Amino acid sequence: MASLIEHKTTAPSAIGTLAAEATNVLFFTGKGGVGKTSIACAVAVTLADAGRHVLLVSTDPASNLDEVLGVALSDKPRSVAGAPGLDAMNIDPEVAAASYRESMVGPYRGVLPDAALASMEEQLSGACTVEIAAFNEFASLVGDPSATAGYDTVIFDTAPTGHTLRLLTLPSAWSEFIETNTTGESCLGPLAGLSAYRELYARTVEALADPALTTLVLVSRPEVSALNEATRSSEELRELGIRNQRLVLNGLFSAARRGDMIADALEKRGAEALREVPESLSKLPRVEVPLVVAPPVGLDGLRGLASARPGPQAVSSALTEQIAVMGTESLRSLVDDIAQRGSGVVMTMGKGGVGKTTIAAAIAVELAKRGFPVHLSTTDPAAHIVDALGDAAASLEVSRIDPAIEVAAYRDQVLATTGKGLDPSALAMLEEDLRSPCTEEIAVFRAFARVVAGAASGFVILDTAPTGHTLLLIDSSEAYHREVSRNTTDTPPEVLELLPRLRDPDFTKVLIVTLAEATPVSEARRLQDDLRRAGIAPYAWVINQSFALVDTDDPVLRRRGAHESRHIESVTRDHASRTASVRWLPVSPVGEGLGALTE
Repeated sequence: MASLIEHKTTAPSAIGTLAAEATNVLFFTGKGGVGKTSIACAVAVTLADAGRHVLLVSTDPASNLDEVLGVALSDKPRSVAGAPGLDAMNIDPEVAAASYRESMVGPYRGVLPDAALASMEEQLSGACTVEIAAFNEFASLVGDPSATAGYDTVIFDTAPTGHTLRLLTLPSAWSEFIETNTTGESCLGPLAGLSAYRELYARTVEALADPALTTLVLVSRPEVSALNEATRSSEELRELGIRNQRLVLNGLFSAARRGDMIADALEKRGAEALREVPESLSKLPRVEVPLVVAPPVGLDGLRGLASARPGPQAVSSALTEQIAVMGTESLRSLVDDIAQRGSGVVMTMGKGGVGKTTIAAAIAVELAKRGFPVHLSTTDPAAHIVDALGDAAASLEVSRIDPAIEVAAYRDQVLATTGKGLDPSALAMLEEDLRSPCTEEIAVFRAFARVVAGAASGFVILDTAPTGHTLLLIDSSEAYHREVSRNTTDTPPEVLELLPRLRDPDFTKVLIVTLAEATPVSEARRLQDDLRRAGIAPYAWVINQSFALVDTDDPVLRRRGAHESRHIESVTRDHASRTASVRWLPVSPVGEGLGALTE
């Protein structure tokens, strides 16, 4: 293991260094919640302030670019007031999918019979169409120089790592699929339109791998799980040919003075995490961004982040604001009520990086201690459950819905049933269809329904994926029948029963996990609205890792606690019918440390 804290950057400003060395295309990626959007926005504003024309694009299905920049965005570039030269946009997957469907079906309206048009629309109704349509928008910006003509720099604020890796592998995956598909039809619908993107995909692959054009910026917190995720991302992206990489260490904390237990623990935890970093990550060029007093939201906040330098942060004035947390209860009281039923599903949801995995693991361990059979599982592509549990994993059943395993099982089942007795031509067509990337969505969904069904005889705790992926998974319950009916008529009963189970408040308890910060709270509110539209009522909110609840005299942490208190009040007053709060712990909540969350 190599130590990252042996070398201190001498750059006057980390964000300034990134901006000064920016290539034409920048990708910001990393584990959810590490600050990708804040860092990407701060670099974009810095470049614009220096006179460059910048396009900032979010490819995250759960984008919060609007809130950080303080401007309402769409799928077209829009100027950011107060930052001349900066334009921003969101690639909205649903909007892109609607446009893609119409481009496929529109030319045939009035030409083909209604039944044929309905069949085409049916083929284009699944989750896979959403992903490929969104990727087409992304590829157009990377692989088509005319799409970004006039911009000096294009910055992508990408989705959490699991989605980003999939996004970046799509050019090769879809090119291969187009190359090998001979029937002209798949779950994407007629491939005539898709084939037209062949050259664009090839140019996109070349652009991603060109170090003179593209830089991949890995953003991490000084935390073990985030650094491990950054290492995995770095290695996988390097294998894809994306080797021009940089590392940003965000949120480094230095105590103002010694002797404050909370401040000392926070600084120590970061230092210990940075000592245990694989050699491949430690060799990357890097910059260090300190933990700032106020969350970097709005242009003033972003410029403050851009000017921040390593070391203790200055606080302009003494704290006069009262820190108060009213209307919240403990996580243990939620577990007490959940345990009364004796079985059921508990799902933790929220923006990436708010601690869904930790909360899910703590609840699972506490229920297991009380003698209940507990199955803890995840649908998160990044899957950090084992890291969170540590030695506590021995007390309960732990699983991960692994896409590779589920796809293989699904293919085998379809070939053994639907494929049985087909002539060689029809069998080849079926096998071809099963090679499409959207087969994974179907297979993973079936596994999700199967795990939920197990809650009839015990507790199933589901650490769900970041919000966009989670909602896509739940929405699939309505589209699932249409998606799989092309391949099999054998719909498992647990799939048919899934949505009623999720909508049953006695069977399913949804916990919305958030931090006491503007962006996570707004994201949680939008998630709650979406869940309610789907007929799912959240059981409670959990405000995690709060500095408003700790006893500290450190000026930065006290100021952050004051900022948090207003968001906690907003949650309890305006959004949640029930709210639990969890303080930031000086002991890392891993393994045995999970017990501190429910004490």
